Amino acid sequence: MLDRSRPYGRSPRDLRPTPDAASTSHYWLMRRDLSSPHRTEDGPSSLSLAALSVENAGEAHRLLALGTELGGGRVPDFEPWLRGFEDDPEFDRHLCFLVGDAAGLVAVAHCWTSAFIRNLVVHPRAQGRGIGLALLGQVFETFAERRERHVDLKVRESNLTARRLYERAGMHYVQRCELEPR
Repeated sequence: MLDRSRPYGRSPRDLRPTPDAASTSHYWLMRRDLSSPHRTEDGPSSLSLAALSVENAGEAHRLLALGTELGGGRVPDFEPWLRGFEDDPEFDRHLCFLVGDAAGLVAVAHCWTSAFIRNLVVHPRAQGRGIGLALLGQVFETFAERRERHVDLKVRESNLTARRLYERAGMHYVQRCELEPR
């Protein structure tokens, strides 16, 4: 776990991958400072925010698993993932944000209590509509209300779409790291 009590190295403005940097063996730690005001983006009006429940947990997990196939990362199998909300102090149902429309879930942000975005996925059928940016705004607002100073996440260097989303949301590059072999 990273020491979240102090800034890392150089200024985040000094760290920025080139636009074409897309290593499949590296990831970036990114951070959003919550001390400065931030504007929450509104998503499409046809969407609704929902809390994680027994009824929608399976659909949420399937969407998270799809996200790992498309963008990298890891999600435990369904049963251990769901048990985590009972057994793991980093898991909190109130920090698993679900966005849906008439056809089902279109986005999930699963966050840890340490102000870390564990996974964020927008279904391919809903990408490009501002949903990811609106969901990030909700996450930032929630952690600001909890008096956190910043929110962190990790993103694969090769996931250019996600990196651009996080940059638009005001996140900065903090540290480049090598992926651990599976």
